[in-house]
Amino acid sequence: MNKRYWVLFVMALFSIITYLDRTSISITGSAITQELNLSEKEFGWILGSFAFAYGLFEIPVGLWGDRKGPKSILFRIVLSWSVFTILTGFSTTFTMLFIIRFLFGIGEAGAYPNATIVISRWFPKSETGRAQSFIWIASRIGAALAPFLSLFIMQTYGWRYVFYAFGVLGIFWAAFWGLWFKDEPRDMPNISEKEIAHIEQGRELKSGGDSFSIVLKILKDPNIWSLMGMYHCLLYGAYFYLSWMPKYLKNGRGIDDTQIAFLASLPFILGTVGCFIGGFSSDYLTKKRGLKWGRRTVGMFGLVMSGICMLTATFIPDTTTSIVVLAFGLAFKDFTLPVSWATSSDIGGQNAGAVAGAMGMAGQLGSTIMSIAFGYILAATGSWDIPVRIIGCIVILGGLLWLRIDPTKKISI
Repeated sequence: MNKRYWVLFVMALFSIITYLDRTSISITGSAITQELNLSEKEFGWILGSFAFAYGLFEIPVGLWGDRKGPKSILFRIVLSWSVFTILTGFSTTFTMLFIIRFLFGIGEAGAYPNATIVISRWFPKSETGRAQSFIWIASRIGAALAPFLSLFIMQTYGWRYVFYAFGVLGIFWAAFWGLWFKDEPRDMPNISEKEIAHIEQGRELKSGGDSFSIVLKILKDPNIWSLMGMYHCLLYGAYFYLSWMPKYLKNGRGIDDTQIAFLASLPFILGTVGCFIGGFSSDYLTKKRGLKWGRRTVGMFGLVMSGICMLTATFIPDTTTSIVVLAFGLAFKDFTLPVSWATSSDIGGQNAGAVAGAMGMAGQLGSTIMSIAFGYILAATGSWDIPVRIIGCIVILGGLLWLRIDPTKKISI
Protein backbone atom coordinates (compact mmCIF):
# COMPACT_ATOMS: atom_id res chain seq x y z
CA MET A 1 0.00 0.00 0.00
CA ASN A 2 1.24 3.51 -0.81
CA LYS A 3 2.87 5.32 2.10
CA ARG A 4 0.44 8.24 1.98
CA TYR A 5 -2.41 5.83 2.71
CA TRP A 6 -0.57 4.54 5.77
CA VAL A 7 -0.22 8.15 6.89
CA LEU A 8 -3.95 8.62 6.36
CA PHE A 9 -4.68 5.46 8.37
CA VAL A 10 -2.60 6.69 11.32
CA MET A 11 -4.29 10.10 11.09
CA ALA A 12 -7.64 8.31 11.14
CA LEU A 13 -6.65 6.63 14.42
CA PHE A 14 -5.67 10.07 15.72
CA SER A 15 -9.10 11.38 14.80
CA ILE A 16 -10.89 8.45 16.47
CA ILE A 17 -9.00 9.02 19.72
CA THR A 18 -9.62 12.77 19.51
CA TYR A 19 -13.36 12.29 19.46
CA LEU A 20 -13.37 9.54 22.08
CA ASP A 21 -11.77 12.08 24.40
CA ARG A 22 -14.02 14.97 23.37
CA THR A 23 -17.30 13.08 23.50
CA SER A 24 -16.72 11.24 26.77
CA ILE A 25 -17.58 14.33 28.84
CA SER A 26 -21.11 14.47 27.43
CA ILE A 27 -21.77 10.75 27.91
CA THR A 28 -20.58 10.87 31.52
CA GLY A 29 -22.24 14.25 32.06
CA SER A 30 -25.21 13.04 34.11
CA ALA A 31 -22.97 11.04 36.46
CA ILE A 32 -20.54 13.94 36.81
CA THR A 33 -23.23 16.54 37.51
CA GLN A 34 -24.82 14.26 40.09
CA GLU A 35 -21.60 13.39 41.93
CA LEU A 36 -20.16 16.92 41.85
CA ASN A 37 -23.59 18.53 42.42
CA LEU A 38 -23.45 20.72 39.30
CA SER A 39 -26.34 22.68 37.79
CA GLU A 40 -27.13 22.61 34.05
CA LYS A 41 -25.64 26.11 33.76
CA GLU A 42 -22.42 24.98 35.44
CA PHE A 43 -22.22 21.95 33.17
CA GLY A 44 -22.57 24.32 30.21
CA TRP A 45 -19.57 26.28 31.49
CA ILE A 46 -17.58 23.05 31.79
CA LEU A 47 -18.34 22.25 28.15
CA GLY A 48 -17.61 25.81 27.09
CA SER A 49 -14.26 25.98 28.90
CA PHE A 50 -12.79 23.37 26.56
CA ALA A 51 -14.18 24.98 23.42
CA PHE A 52 -13.02 28.48 24.41
CA ALA A 53 -9.46 27.39 25.22
CA TYR A 54 -9.30 25.25 22.09
CA GLY A 55 -10.35 28.15 19.89
CA LEU A 56 -8.09 30.66 21.61
CA PHE A 57 -4.95 28.75 20.66
CA GLU A 58 -5.98 27.49 17.20
CA ILE A 59 -4.16 30.17 15.18
CA PRO A 60 -0.90 30.15 17.22
CA VAL A 61 -0.61 26.37 17.10
CA GLY A 62 -1.58 26.31 13.42
CA LEU A 63 1.19 28.82 12.69
CA TRP A 64 3.55 26.76 14.81
CA GLY A 65 2.79 23.72 12.67
CA ASP A 66 3.40 25.69 9.46
CA ARG A 67 6.82 26.70 10.79
CA LYS A 68 8.02 23.63 12.66
CA GLY A 69 6.16 20.85 10.87
CA PRO A 70 3.24 18.72 12.08
CA LYS A 71 5.27 15.79 13.46
CA SER A 72 6.55 17.42 16.63
CA ILE A 73 3.47 19.62 17.09
CA LEU A 74 0.97 16.75 16.89
CA PHE A 75 3.16 14.71 19.24
CA ARG A 76 2.99 17.49 21.85
CA ILE A 77 -0.71 18.12 21.23
CA VAL A 78 -1.80 14.50 21.67
CA LEU A 79 0.50 13.90 24.64
CA SER A 80 -0.69 17.00 26.51
CA TRP A 81 -4.42 16.50 25.87
CA SER A 82 -4.09 12.84 26.92
CA VAL A 83 -2.59 13.88 30.25
CA PHE A 84 -5.44 16.33 30.87
CA THR A 85 -7.97 13.67 29.85
CA ILE A 86 -6.57 11.43 32.58
CA LEU A 87 -6.60 14.32 35.07
CA THR A 88 -10.30 14.90 34.31
CA GLY A 89 -10.93 11.64 36.14
CA PHE A 90 -9.42 13.11 39.31
CA SER A 91 -11.79 16.12 39.43
CA THR A 92 -13.71 16.63 42.68
CA THR A 93 -15.13 20.17 42.36
CA PHE A 94 -16.59 22.47 39.70
CA THR A 95 -13.52 24.72 39.80
CA MET A 96 -11.09 21.83 39.44
CA LEU A 97 -13.04 20.33 36.56
CA PHE A 98 -13.37 23.72 34.84
CA ILE A 99 -9.61 24.35 35.01
CA ILE A 100 -8.68 20.85 33.81
CA ARG A 101 -11.10 21.00 30.86
CA PHE A 102 -9.77 24.47 29.99
CA LEU A 103 -6.22 23.06 29.97
CA PHE A 104 -7.49 20.08 27.96
CA GLY A 105 -8.73 22.60 25.37
CA ILE A 106 -5.34 24.31 25.25
CA GLY A 107 -3.66 20.93 24.85
CA GLU A 108 -5.89 19.90 21.96
CA ALA A 109 -5.77 23.27 20.18
CA GLY A 110 -4.32 23.05 16.70
CA ALA A 111 -5.07 19.35 16.29
CA TYR A 112 -7.01 19.60 13.04
CA PRO A 113 -5.09 22.56 11.57
CA ASN A 114 -1.97 20.42 11.93
CA ALA A 115 -3.83 17.44 10.49
CA THR A 116 -4.60 19.71 7.52
CA ILE A 117 -0.87 20.43 7.20
CA VAL A 118 -0.20 16.68 7.11
CA ILE A 119 -2.75 16.28 4.31
CA SER A 120 -1.39 19.27 2.36
CA ARG A 121 2.15 17.81 2.54
CA TRP A 122 1.27 14.18 1.86
CA PHE A 123 -1.49 14.46 -0.76
CA PRO A 124 -1.81 16.28 -4.09
CA LYS A 125 -4.58 18.88 -4.31
CA SER A 126 -6.75 16.51 -6.36
CA GLU A 127 -6.96 14.13 -3.38
CA THR A 128 -7.24 16.52 -0.44
CA GLY A 129 -11.04 16.49 -0.29
CA ARG A 130 -11.16 12.71 -0.04
CA ALA A 131 -8.27 12.58 2.43
CA GLN A 132 -10.00 15.13 4.65
CA SER A 133 -13.22 13.13 4.42
CA PHE A 134 -11.52 10.01 5.78
CA ILE A 135 -10.10 11.94 8.73
CA TRP A 136 -13.55 13.29 9.56
CA ILE A 137 -15.16 9.89 8.99
CA ALA A 138 -12.76 8.56 11.62
CA SER A 139 -13.77 11.35 14.00
CA ARG A 140 -17.39 10.27 13.64
CA ILE A 141 -16.42 6.65 14.25
CA GLY A 142 -14.76 7.80 17.46
CA ALA A 143 -17.81 9.82 18.47
CA ALA A 144 -20.09 6.87 17.63
CA LEU A 145 -17.98 4.45 19.68
CA ALA A 146 -17.73 6.82 22.63
CA PRO A 147 -21.26 6.26 24.05
CA PHE A 148 -20.91 2.47 23.99
CA LEU A 149 -17.37 2.40 25.40
CA SER A 150 -18.02 5.17 27.92
CA LEU A 151 -21.21 3.59 29.26
CA PHE A 152 -19.58 0.16 29.51
CA ILE A 153 -16.57 1.50 31.42
CA MET A 154 -18.74 3.81 33.54
CA GLN A 155 -21.20 1.08 34.52
CA THR A 156 -18.37 -1.38 35.23
CA TYR A 157 -15.79 0.80 36.96
CA GLY A 158 -17.22 4.32 37.35
CA TRP A 159 -17.12 7.49 35.24
CA ARG A 160 -13.57 8.43 36.25
CA TYR A 161 -12.13 5.34 34.56
CA VAL A 162 -13.54 6.47 31.21
CA PHE A 163 -11.03 9.32 31.21
CA TYR A 164 -8.18 7.17 32.47
CA ALA A 165 -8.70 4.64 29.65
CA PHE A 166 -9.08 7.14 26.82
CA GLY A 167 -6.11 9.19 28.03
CA VAL A 168 -3.82 6.16 27.90
CA LEU A 169 -4.87 5.47 24.29
CA GLY A 170 -3.67 8.93 23.30
CA ILE A 171 -0.30 8.43 24.97
CA PHE A 172 0.27 5.23 22.96
CA TRP A 173 -0.64 7.04 19.71
CA ALA A 174 1.72 9.93 20.47
CA ALA A 175 4.62 7.54 21.11
CA PHE A 176 4.09 5.74 17.79
CA TRP A 177 3.68 9.02 15.86
CA GLY A 178 6.89 10.46 17.26
CA LEU A 179 8.87 7.38 16.25
CA TRP A 180 7.34 6.71 12.81
CA PHE A 181 6.07 9.82 10.99
CA LYS A 182 8.15 12.11 8.78
CA ASP A 183 7.15 15.67 7.89
CA GLU A 184 8.32 15.26 4.31
CA PRO A 185 7.36 12.29 2.12
CA ARG A 186 10.93 12.12 0.77
CA ASP A 187 12.19 11.32 4.27
CA MET A 188 9.87 8.34 4.76
CA PRO A 189 11.74 5.01 4.41
CA ASN A 190 10.79 2.79 1.46
CA ILE A 191 8.60 5.34 -0.32
CA SER A 192 8.82 5.16 -4.11
CA GLU A 193 9.96 8.01 -6.34
CA LYS A 194 6.74 7.57 -8.31
CA GLU A 195 4.62 8.25 -5.22
CA ILE A 196 6.77 11.24 -4.26
CA ALA A 197 6.25 12.73 -7.73
CA HIS A 198 2.50 12.11 -7.49
CA ILE A 199 2.26 13.73 -4.04
CA GLU A 200 4.15 16.84 -5.04
CA GLN A 201 1.83 17.72 -7.94
CA GLY A 202 0.59 21.23 -7.31
CA ARG A 203 1.51 21.42 -3.64
CA GLU A 204 3.64 24.08 -1.94
CA LEU A 205 6.39 22.90 0.35
CA LYS A 206 7.54 26.00 2.20
CA SER A 207 5.69 28.44 4.39
CA GLY A 208 6.08 32.12 3.63
CA GLY A 209 5.99 35.31 5.68
CA ASP A 210 6.43 35.96 9.39
CA SER A 211 3.72 35.10 11.90
CA PHE A 212 2.59 38.70 12.45
CA SER A 213 2.20 39.45 8.74
CA ILE A 214 0.25 36.23 8.23
CA VAL A 215 -2.19 37.00 11.06
CA LEU A 216 -2.56 40.58 9.83
CA LYS A 217 -3.29 39.38 6.30
CA ILE A 218 -5.88 36.92 7.61
CA LEU A 219 -7.64 39.62 9.62
CA LYS A 220 -7.83 41.87 6.55
CA ASP A 221 -9.17 39.23 4.17
CA PRO A 222 -13.00 39.27 3.80
CA ASN A 223 -12.88 35.86 2.12
CA ILE A 224 -11.33 34.33 5.23
CA TRP A 225 -13.80 36.18 7.47
CA SER A 226 -16.61 34.55 5.48
CA LEU A 227 -14.91 31.17 5.92
CA MET A 228 -14.60 31.83 9.65
CA GLY A 229 -18.24 32.92 9.89
CA MET A 230 -19.40 29.80 8.09
CA TYR A 231 -17.40 27.52 10.37
CA HIS A 232 -18.60 29.42 13.44
CA CYS A 233 -22.16 28.49 12.46
CA LEU A 234 -21.19 24.93 11.54
CA LEU A 235 -19.60 24.16 14.90
CA TYR A 236 -22.35 26.03 16.74
CA GLY A 237 -24.56 23.23 15.43
CA ALA A 238 -22.12 20.31 15.46
CA TYR A 239 -21.08 20.80 19.07
CA PHE A 240 -24.65 20.24 20.24
CA TYR A 241 -24.28 16.59 19.24
CA LEU A 242 -20.97 16.30 21.10
CA SER A 243 -22.12 18.04 24.26
CA TRP A 244 -25.80 18.49 25.04
CA MET A 245 -27.45 15.75 22.96
CA PRO A 246 -27.23 12.93 25.55
CA LYS A 247 -28.93 15.18 28.09
CA TYR A 248 -31.45 16.30 25.45
CA LEU A 249 -32.33 12.67 24.77
CA LYS A 250 -32.68 11.80 28.45
CA ASN A 251 -34.34 14.93 29.83
CA GLY A 252 -35.95 16.43 26.75
CA ARG A 253 -37.21 13.28 25.05
CA GLY A 254 -37.47 10.89 27.99
CA ILE A 255 -35.06 8.27 26.64
CA ASP A 256 -33.84 5.81 29.27
CA ASP A 257 -30.19 4.91 29.81
CA THR A 258 -30.46 1.57 27.98
CA GLN A 259 -31.28 3.35 24.70
CA ILE A 260 -29.09 6.44 25.02
CA ALA A 261 -25.88 4.75 23.82
CA PHE A 262 -27.31 3.82 20.43
CA LEU A 263 -29.36 7.00 19.93
CA ALA A 264 -26.44 9.24 20.91
CA SER A 265 -24.28 7.29 18.43
CA LEU A 266 -26.78 7.42 15.56
CA PRO A 267 -25.90 10.96 14.37
CA PHE A 268 -22.22 10.02 14.19
CA ILE A 269 -22.96 6.75 12.39
CA LEU A 270 -24.85 8.75 9.76
CA GLY A 271 -22.12 11.38 9.93
CA THR A 272 -19.54 8.89 8.64
CA VAL A 273 -21.68 8.49 5.52
CA GLY A 274 -22.01 12.26 5.22
CA CYS A 275 -18.25 12.75 5.45
CA PHE A 276 -17.57 10.05 2.88
CA ILE A 277 -20.08 11.37 0.34
CA GLY A 278 -19.10 14.99 1.02
CA GLY A 279 -15.41 14.41 0.38
CA PHE A 280 -15.95 12.60 -2.91
CA SER A 281 -18.68 15.06 -3.97
CA SER A 282 -16.29 17.94 -3.37
CA ASP A 283 -13.52 16.45 -5.51
CA TYR A 284 -15.98 15.33 -8.22
CA LEU A 285 -17.77 18.70 -8.49
CA THR A 286 -14.45 20.53 -8.39
CA LYS A 287 -13.41 18.67 -11.54
CA LYS A 288 -16.81 19.24 -13.19
CA ARG A 289 -17.61 22.82 -12.13
CA GLY A 290 -14.28 24.24 -11.06
CA LEU A 291 -12.82 24.86 -7.62
CA LYS A 292 -15.07 27.80 -6.71
CA TRP A 293 -18.48 26.26 -7.35
CA GLY A 294 -17.37 22.69 -6.68
CA ARG A 295 -16.52 23.54 -3.07
CA ARG A 296 -19.29 26.11 -2.67
CA THR A 297 -22.15 23.86 -3.84
CA VAL A 298 -21.27 21.05 -1.43
CA GLY A 299 -20.80 23.41 1.51
CA MET A 300 -23.99 25.39 1.03
CA PHE A 301 -26.21 22.35 0.38
CA GLY A 302 -24.94 20.48 3.45
CA LEU A 303 -25.43 23.26 5.98
CA VAL A 304 -28.82 24.45 4.72
CA MET A 305 -30.16 20.89 4.80
CA SER A 306 -28.64 20.36 8.25
CA GLY A 307 -30.40 23.40 9.69
CA ILE A 308 -33.71 22.34 8.14
CA CYS A 309 -33.39 18.89 9.73
CA MET A 310 -32.68 20.35 13.18
CA LEU A 311 -35.66 22.68 12.95
CA THR A 312 -37.99 19.99 11.63
CA ALA A 313 -37.00 17.47 14.31
CA THR A 314 -38.21 19.71 17.13
CA PHE A 315 -41.73 19.86 15.67
CA ILE A 316 -42.14 16.08 15.25
CA PRO A 317 -44.07 14.56 18.19
CA ASP A 318 -42.95 10.97 17.59
CA THR A 319 -39.70 10.52 19.49
CA THR A 320 -38.10 7.93 17.20
CA THR A 321 -38.82 9.88 14.01
CA SER A 322 -37.66 13.12 15.61
CA ILE A 323 -34.33 11.66 16.69
CA VAL A 324 -33.70 10.12 13.25
CA VAL A 325 -34.35 13.48 11.56
CA LEU A 326 -32.12 15.18 14.14
CA ALA A 327 -29.41 12.61 13.39
CA PHE A 328 -29.61 13.50 9.69
CA GLY A 329 -28.89 17.06 10.79
CA LEU A 330 -25.37 15.98 11.72
CA ALA A 331 -25.04 13.82 8.60
CA PHE A 332 -25.64 16.86 6.40
CA LYS A 333 -23.36 18.95 8.57
CA ASP A 334 -20.63 16.37 8.19
CA PHE A 335 -21.22 16.37 4.45
CA THR A 336 -19.76 19.90 4.64
CA LEU A 337 -16.78 19.15 6.92
CA PRO A 338 -14.28 17.80 4.34
CA VAL A 339 -14.95 20.65 1.92
CA SER A 340 -14.56 23.21 4.72
CA TRP A 341 -11.09 21.99 5.61
CA ALA A 342 -10.13 21.47 1.97
CA THR A 343 -11.17 25.09 1.32
CA SER A 344 -9.00 26.32 4.18
CA SER A 345 -6.11 24.51 2.50
CA ASP A 346 -7.06 26.00 -0.91
CA ILE A 347 -7.07 29.53 0.47
CA GLY A 348 -4.11 29.07 2.81
CA GLY A 349 -1.75 27.34 0.39
CA GLN A 350 1.67 27.45 2.03
CA ASN A 351 0.02 28.88 5.16
CA ALA A 352 -2.73 26.26 5.38
CA GLY A 353 -2.19 25.75 9.11
CA ALA A 354 -2.73 29.43 9.89
CA VAL A 355 -5.90 29.72 7.81
CA ALA A 356 -7.23 26.43 9.18
CA GLY A 357 -6.40 27.72 12.66
CA ALA A 358 -8.37 30.92 12.06
CA MET A 359 -11.32 28.91 10.78
CA GLY A 360 -11.08 26.52 13.72
CA MET A 361 -10.84 29.38 16.21
CA ALA A 362 -14.06 30.91 14.87
CA GLY A 363 -15.71 27.51 14.99
CA GLN A 364 -14.72 26.91 18.60
CA LEU A 365 -16.09 30.32 19.52
CA GLY A 366 -19.40 29.03 18.17
CA SER A 367 -19.00 25.86 20.24
CA THR A 368 -18.29 27.94 23.34
CA ILE A 369 -21.30 30.21 22.90
CA MET A 370 -23.61 27.28 22.15
CA SER A 371 -22.40 25.26 25.15
CA ILE A 372 -23.10 28.08 27.59
CA ALA A 373 -26.14 29.62 25.88
CA PHE A 374 -27.95 26.27 25.69
CA GLY A 375 -28.00 25.97 29.48
CA TYR A 376 -29.20 29.54 29.98
CA ILE A 377 -31.91 29.32 27.29
CA LEU A 378 -33.05 26.03 28.81
CA ALA A 379 -33.24 27.59 32.27
CA ALA A 380 -35.09 30.67 30.97
CA THR A 381 -37.66 28.86 28.80
CA GLY A 382 -37.92 25.42 30.38
CA SER A 383 -37.94 24.02 26.83
CA TRP A 384 -35.37 21.63 25.38
CA ASP A 385 -36.60 22.33 21.84
CA ILE A 386 -36.18 26.11 21.69
CA PRO A 387 -32.35 26.01 21.98
CA VAL A 388 -32.25 23.39 19.18
CA ARG A 389 -34.42 25.58 16.93
CA ILE A 390 -32.08 28.51 17.46
CA ILE A 391 -29.14 26.27 16.54
CA GLY A 392 -30.92 25.19 13.33
CA CYS A 393 -31.40 28.81 12.21
CA ILE A 394 -27.74 29.62 12.86
CA VAL A 395 -26.62 26.58 10.83
CA ILE A 396 -28.74 27.71 7.85
CA LEU A 397 -27.06 31.12 8.06
CA GLY A 398 -23.71 29.34 7.84
CA GLY A 399 -24.85 27.63 4.66
CA LEU A 400 -25.73 30.95 3.05
CA LEU A 401 -22.27 32.31 3.91
CA TRP A 402 -20.80 29.86 1.38
CA LEU A 403 -21.99 32.30 -1.30
CA ARG A 404 -19.27 34.67 -0.04
CA ILE A 405 -16.47 32.08 0.13
CA ASP A 406 -14.13 31.77 -2.86
CA PRO A 407 -11.54 28.95 -2.64
CA THR A 408 -9.72 30.33 -5.70
CA LYS A 409 -8.68 33.49 -3.84
CA LYS A 410 -5.49 32.27 -2.22
CA ILE A 411 -4.04 34.42 0.55
CA SER A 412 -0.76 36.03 -0.47
CA ILE A 413 1.86 37.00 2.10
